Amino acid sequence: MSAGGNGKASQPQAAAAFSLSSSTLLQSSVLTLATLTLLSFTYFSYNSNSLHSPPTTRTTTTTSTSQLYLSKLEVVEVEKQKLKQKEREREKDDDDVSGDVFHLPQIFGLNYAEMERRFKVYIYPDGDPNTFYQTPRKLTGKYASEGYFFQNIRDSIFRTHDPNQAHLFFIPISCHKMRGKGTSYENMTIIIQNYVESLISKYPYWNRTLGADHFFVTCHDVGVRATEGVPLLVKNSIRVVCSPSYDVGFIPHKDVALPQVLQPFALPAGGNDIENRTTLGFWAGHRNSKIRVILARVWQNDTELDISNNRINRAIGPLIYQKRFYNTKFCICPGGSQVNSARIADSIHYGCVPVILSNYYDLPFNDILDWHKFAVILKEHDVYQLKQILKDIPDAEFVALHKNLVKVQRHFQWNSPPIRYDAFHMVISLTFPSSLRKRGITLVEW
Repeated sequence: MSAGGNGKASQPQAAAAFSLSSSTLLQSSVLTLATLTLLSFTYFSYNSNSLHSPPTTRTTTTTSTSQLYLSKLEVVEVEKQKLKQKEREREKDDDDVSGDVFHLPQIFGLNYAEMERRFKVYIYPDGDPNTFYQTPRKLTGKYASEGYFFQNIRDSIFRTHDPNQAHLFFIPISCHKMRGKGTSYENMTIIIQNYVESLISKYPYWNRTLGADHFFVTCHDVGVRATEGVPLLVKNSIRVVCSPSYDVGFIPHKDVALPQVLQPFALPAGGNDIENRTTLGFWAGHRNSKIRVILARVWQNDTELDISNNRINRAIGPLIYQKRFYNTKFCICPGGSQVNSARIADSIHYGCVPVILSNYYDLPFNDILDWHKFAVILKEHDVYQLKQILKDIPDAEFVALHKNLVKVQRHFQWNSPPIRYDAFHMVISLTFPSSLRKRGITLVEW
């Protein structure tokens, strides 16, 4: 009974529970449907807006990252192209040194590459730059070569601040600057001697070789005279000078001839213009040497040689002197107060075959360049037969001389910063072999 009674009583409870469960299930279903509807609406709204709206921050970030990556790739590619271009330029430069103007082009090329790879120069830091040390007087005029060398050696790949790595030691004293300040020859010698002695006492490097691995540069003739009073420099160190005359103590196997270049040039370089060169020979200048006096006296009235007793008056017209180089086949280069002359570099620049009329002259870069391939080399006694000598040169030979002259123009040009194979690098290439021999290092010999 009680069991039957309890069954009847539980039926309403079960019905109530069922009703509550159904209600809960319905609410849950409605909530789920509402959630799905909201998600669907949100989804379609997002897709619809994305067609008309800019990318989200995440998309922008992804795009920016991609662009940055591509940008870096482009930079790398540009740098690769630059390196390839530089390599092509270097190969072209190296090809240009394989011509007839070099004594031994292949050996020069090997030594030049070795020089670029490891040669180092230490510049003594001593001396007040406002007086005679460290800085040149100027970069213009006929003594500009000294100034350019001072500047170029500081900017070059060859400079080292570690003296223990140096093959050579540069003594940075400017005789040209002394001359500009009115210093007498006697005082110049004293100043130079005191400076060198101070370097010897302060540093250990001179005494290792007695100065054989030291060098100095001077283009002004007063520099030659001033340094002659300091035997330590003349006998032991390398003199890089514009006055390389054998009769004033120049030692060819030790010293280096510095080209005297009048820069900046007033007009562009000449060359490949043979048809315009109708004058046989040209010279105009001061009679400040015996050979110039003879040249003017013998040939100044000749109809085929354009020989002037003095500098051309500027009142005649602008740059008349320079323009004469353009119209002439052979430009006469007699020695002046020294064996050298800036006229040689002028002749080369303007495409006029230089005629060297000087004794005891160690020509610039003579160990590397074959001057007979682009110049006419005469002794001073040949001045009396000058015209006939020039007229006897066959046209084909003149054409070859002229073409080779154009090839060597860059070797007689100073640049800032320096450029491969220019005057600065040619001077350095002559000091490099001697510095290695002093250290017992074997190099390809000439």
